Amino acid sequence: MNEQEFWTKRYEEENTGWDIGYPSTPLKEYIDQLTDKTVSILVPGAGNGYEAEYLYKNGFKNVFIMDISKFPLHNFQQRNPDFPKPNLLQEDFFKHQGKYDLILEQTFFCSFVPTDENRSAYAKQMSNLLKDKGKLVGLWFDIPLTGDLEKRPFGGNKEIYLQYLSPYFKIKTFDKCYNSIKPRSGNELFGIFEKK
Repeated sequence: MNEQEFWTKRYEEENTGWDIGYPSTPLKEYIDQLTDKTVSILVPGAGNGYEAEYLYKNGFKNVFIMDISKFPLHNFQQRNPDFPKPNLLQEDFFKHQGKYDLILEQTFFCSFVPTDENRSAYAKQMSNLLKDKGKLVGLWFDIPLTGDLEKRPFGGNKEIYLQYLSPYFKIKTFDKCYNSIKPRSGNELFGIFEKK
C-alpha cells in the first residue's frame, strides 16, 4: 500500500485519531500574532486543514493546503466553498515545487516512516520550499520512537529533530509546548525555525 492509499483508507475508515476538529491551540495562538496577511503560507499534510481554514477566515488569502489524499481536501472544500481551488494541492510533499514565506507543521514530520532517508529528505524539502528567511513553525511529537514501523505517528525527541533540521535552519525557539491541547500535554514540542 502506497502513502496515498494508506491515508485515504484511514479517512474512509474514520481512523483519524489525530483530527481534533479545530485548529490546535499552539498554532492558533501563533497565527493570532501574525500581522502581515499577505504572506504565502503552506500547510503540508494538512488533513482536514483546520489551521488553514482559520487562516483563510481571518484574512490570510495566500494560503495553500496540501495532502496526498483527496479525501480531506474534499472535506475542506465542502466546509469552505469560497476557498480558491488552485490553492488545494493534492500532491506528494517531496515532489512539490513552490516558494513560501511560512510553512505550518502540525506533526507532519511524525507521519513518515522514520528512516534516516525520509527524515533527511523532509528537512531538505522544507528548506527548499521556503523563501530566504522563510519560517517553518509548528508542532513535533515528543514521544519515544518505537521499532514499530506501522504505528503512526512516529515519535522522536528534540535531539533527533535538531539533527535533521539544524543543517538547514536557524533555531528561533524549540521547546516543550506549554499550550498543547489536554490529550497532548507534555507530548509536543513547539518550534520556530528560520531558513539559513
